[in-house]
Amino acid sequence: MAIKILIIEDDISTSQFLSYTMEHKGYQAITALDGTDGLKKALTGKPDLIILDIMLPGLDGFELCHRLRAYPATADIPVLILSAKALAADRIAAFKVGANGYKVGANGYIVKPADPAKIVDAVKNILNKKLQREN
Repeated sequence: MAIKILIIEDDISTSQFLSYTMEHKGYQAITALDGTDGLKKALTGKPDLIILDIMLPGLDGFELCHRLRAYPATADIPVLILSAKALAADRIAAFKVGANGYKVGANGYIVKPADPAKIVDAVKNILNKKLQREN
């Protein structure tokens, strides 16, 4: 069974690009165009990893990451932030949005635009770390 990656990105062309890139590397890609739909798909779809934009309509990426960490069903799903927000303060905030004793919000942060190889490498590294924790 393919590793399932949920892509939560409101820009349709970026979402399609990420979906194509992940599927080209053998992953199963699921997409959501806003934070609310992304949360629903995370809770019901049990993805292995989430690629998350920060600037989303309705429920933004910071709040979504916080909620993902708050629900037991999604608390351990790795999150890779992919955002145009390039300030150090944004990166720090992304890593600190954990809840319920989790000190980590996001597991990685990449600034857009990003080289597809860099995104794929980050996904592989995060998934490898998750696998090592589980074993």
